[in-house]
Amino acid sequence: MPSANLFRLACFVVIFLFTVTSSNTLQAQGERVITTTVDDGGAANGHTGIYAIPPQPQDISPLLYGEKLPIATLADAAGKPFDLNKAVAEKPSILVMYRGGWCPYCSIQLSGLQQALPALEEMGYQLIAVSTDEPSGLAQSAAKEKLGYTLLSDADLALSKQLGIAFKAPKAYWNMLPKTTGGKNPDLLLPVPSVFIFDKKGIIQFEYINPDFKQRLDPDLLLAVAGSIKKRMAVSTGR
Repeated sequence: MPSANLFRLACFVVIFLFTVTSSNTLQAQGERVITTTVDDGGAANGHTGIYAIPPQPQDISPLLYGEKLPIATLADAAGKPFDLNKAVAEKPSILVMYRGGWCPYCSIQLSGLQQALPALEEMGYQLIAVSTDEPSGLAQSAAKEKLGYTLLSDADLALSKQLGIAFKAPKAYWNMLPKTTGGKNPDLLLPVPSVFIFDKKGIIQFEYINPDFKQRLDPDLLLAVAGSIKKRMAVSTGR
């Protein structure tokens, strides 16, 4: 399948998954809305102030194509602060939001991304993956999967909230999350696994967000989409 068709297919999947969601979904279903604050560091973009926590992953309201990456500084696997916005400003970026190294589907995804890494870097992209794990958990994942790209900790899910992909975790995770997040996730949230592609201005050029955590963007499809976007950005900049 030509890369242009793959790109359109991926975009269709995203549109289809979230056509049925809206800010009125929770009220329409009679669900109890839980709120929490979002520390956005003064960002004008993303979900700021009070964040209504969706009780189900299909009820999220994510940032969309054309919107901007929120201001975020996260801890890396060594526990050092990593300025995400500064990094994105340096080169086009693929941002992968995953649940944690404890998730087998996430581990498979991380391994697949590692295989795609050389081709992505050759296209000029950097790959950054963010999870709810505390830094020590990131280091374990990096060593286990032999990862050569950046892992960041969103243990308090501040970035996930601003991206609009955080939801209330099912009860089966409530005992585990305080441990894997280092106690930084009192609301017991999880992110819907997502993939965003940003240009150097921090603008979303593509996103794949699937409420079914067992379904992840195939590395080959990611490569096709990244290549298509690379060509489109080159045309827009006259390069």
